[in-house]
Amino acid sequence: MHKRATLGLVITGALALTALAAPAAQADDKYGNIKITSVSVNGGKAVVVGAKAKKTITLKFTVTDNSGHRMATAYLYRGANIDTADSAASPSKDPITCKKVTSTKSNCTASFTFTPNRNAINSVAGTWKTWAIAQAKDYDYVQKDNLKSFKVLRAAQLAGANASPEPVAKGATITVTSKLTRANWNTGVNGALGGQPVQLQFKKAGTTAYKTVKTVNSASTGAVSTTVKASVDGTYRYVFAGTSTTAGATATGDTIDVK
Repeated sequence: MHKRATLGLVITGALALTALAAPAAQADDKYGNIKITSVSVNGGKAVVVGAKAKKTITLKFTVTDNSGHRMATAYLYRGANIDTADSAASPSKDPITCKKVTSTKSNCTASFTFTPNRNAINSVAGTWKTWAIAQAKDYDYVQKDNLKSFKVLRAAQLAGANASPEPVAKGATITVTSKLTRANWNTGVNGALGGQPVQLQFKKAGTTAYKTVKTVNSASTGAVSTTVKASVDGTYRYVFAGTSTTAGATATGDTIDVK
């Protein structure tokens, strides 16, 4: 009975939250045979947020209990736990929407929106977690401090590759350039991303696969440039693998005609 009374306080508090608030920290807890399974954040992909546009993602999970589902809610956050989080995103609807599949199983869905310069600032890029609680009709409940970890990343961009001169004589030197930038959530613009390894790749005409030719570092201005010897017709491009806080990027390729 003590656990059920405590649950009532937790759920009441969660339902009373404002859009900018977050639930009090709680360790993982469970009463009865209720389960949360099949958790997916943004379809299993990293959440990539640009400099200006809002990014709305979906959290999905399944609640199972022999008495059936009663309610559920969830929050996304960054930090050791939700009480000490440096940033959090609340669902657009709370409690979240759950649809009955069978008498014992419901599928739950929640939408979250990341807004640059509001709840998405540069310092909170990286690993985020998912706090959730679900209650059954017989008052069984389960609370998880982290259902699933996921990445929230600053979007990166590589300008279309430019190989010159064109056309070029076989054996001559060509220069391939681009520019690497990334979203600045604090200012709402894209800024230069320097000191990052970027791969120059080449795809021979008539083939489908790119092969890495060399790796170069972007300059402090974000400029990427290197030289290669022209041998056959084909397409050059640059690829940035990304970092723990920044998404990867691929430049549009530039095709050369070797005479």
